[in-house]
Amino acid sequence: MKRVRLVLPLLGCVLLGGLLLAPHTPTGVIRDEEPPQPGPSAGASYDPAVTIEAARRRLSRDPRDAAVWANLGHMYLQQARRTTETGYHAKAEAALERSLRLGAGGRPPVDAVIGMGELANARHDHTGAVRWAVRARAAAPHRWALYGVLTDAYLQLGQYDRAERALRRMLDGRPDLASYSRAARIEHLRGRVGPARELLRRACRLAADPAEYASCQCQLADLSWDEGDPSAARAAYTLALAADPGHVPARAGKARTEAALGDHDQARRDYAAAVARSPAYAVEYGELLDHLGDHAGARQQYAAFVAHHKVLAANGATDHYAIGVFQADHGDPRTAVRHLRLEWARRQAVEVADALAWALHRAGRHAEAARYAARAAALGGRNALFSYHRGEIEYARGHLAWARTHLTRALEINPYFSPGGAVRARALLAETA
Repeated sequence: MKRVRLVLPLLGCVLLGGLLLAPHTPTGVIRDEEPPQPGPSAGASYDPAVTIEAARRRLSRDPRDAAVWANLGHMYLQQARRTTETGYHAKAEAALERSLRLGAGGRPPVDAVIGMGELANARHDHTGAVRWAVRARAAAPHRWALYGVLTDAYLQLGQYDRAERALRRMLDGRPDLASYSRAARIEHLRGRVGPARELLRRACRLAADPAEYASCQCQLADLSWDEGDPSAARAAYTLALAADPGHVPARAGKARTEAALGDHDQARRDYAAAVARSPAYAVEYGELLDHLGDHAGARQQYAAFVAHHKVLAANGATDHYAIGVFQADHGDPRTAVRHLRLEWARRQAVEVADALAWALHRAGRHAEAARYAARAAALGGRNALFSYHRGEIEYARGHLAWARTHLTRALEINPYFSPGGAVRARALLAETA
């Protein structure tokens, strides 16, 4: 069943608890009684390309300005995040490498080193991201952005103790939007929804531009969605798009909530708009079309996903996780197992454990699947899809009581987690009643 987004792993370590909620910012105290401040908004006029073009004009006048090249690289990375268009990665790499070369005779620009770490994370080279961040730390240990690179990399590698230490250093040094939003993800994955929401509200008040505000609202929306509240999620996705109409994850998220609320025509329009910008959402759209009976349309979306990943693989950027997840549900489960074993060897994170468990189940290897599902549960995570997968695995093993427990939990967390999966979970619960 579908995975709406890459699931960040739950940290299996000491709870940060109230320390994450210490009401302070880089400039002072946030008073709890203060009403939320409106975030940056620009509507349809907002276009980060204008800022990029200004940097390029400056570089045309002074092409040896290493700092501006580094800044341009970060702008391209922001564009990649808001549009999910991987083509911006090559542009970011070229700008950051230019900055590094210009600084090679003296001290390499730390911003460029940090940018290379962010780029490595974006390309799923999390070990490489750690190397870049460590290099930045050796040169400038108080550049707090490097700890964000470390936090993200360690989370994806499944090194949760190290991720927590990096985040703590980031929070201690600069409790800002970047650190608050990371802390919110961790709190949510621990099941601490209230603290996660409060952290995100504080983060949104610190947004410096429409893209940051949209990203923060999108994360608030994701939280509401994951907790089974599509109405609240749609409202937050709408706020994100009001600030930044080009924010593709918010567009796809809005479509997801519209489908859950029964507005299928608008869901199809928003999914089509998202997929037109990024094939990352093609499978999700295809699964909705399958659910609605448009099987030809679904096949077209799945074909777009396959074609996109063939291009990535030809360029040396095979995404074993994404391919494995797709093959488990819509292709060859044995191929899925092969890809996901490769991914597990590279990073033992919670979402990989769950994906490998599901692929093994789909391949008929239910006992081995149960071991990986248990590993995912041990790593942690409050996730409806994970619970559904474990319920299906236990049902296949004939453990009906355990199957009911996990299927019930999936629907309690988010009864809309997947169009087909939710229907299947209810059918199995009725069958085993």
